[in-house]
Amino acid sequence: MTLEILKTKEDLRNLIDDYAYLGDEKKITEQLDLFTPDVTYKVFMNGALVADVSGRENMESDFNLHSSQVKTYFTLNGQHTTKIDGETATGVSFSQIKMIREADGKDVLTDYSVKYEDQYVFQNGKWRIKERIGYFVIIESRTIS
Repeated sequence: MTLEILKTKEDLRNLIDDYAYLGDEKKITEQLDLFTPDVTYKVFMNGALVADVSGRENMESDFNLHSSQVKTYFTLNGQHTTKIDGETATGVSFSQIKMIREADGKDVLTDYSVKYEDQYVFQNGKWRIKERIGYFVIIESRTIS
């Protein structure tokens, strides 16, 4: 493995970690800079397609709407495997995402176990996410005190 490949793998890992950090901090505009302008983003929950968004502007609307309904996000990234081919790459990563929303005056914690399948491109000196598919495999909600 060359130093260039190792550097690219590190850059791609930082990209998915930055996505999580910025999302947890609700820095949507900065988070969207991690995507190509023509990004596609799909979400499957329990096998059903629940979101299919194209383009950064549409994502911004969706992300802002979602963020306005969540009091707190907490993301923990796990494995991240990549295959690099010049200025394009693919990746699979796993995350645990916790979200606290209010329902009927009570805080509800929803715990998500997520597998992401990504396509990346190197543009203007930076790696960006061109396509992201999120598979929300396990979803658990409970009221917390």
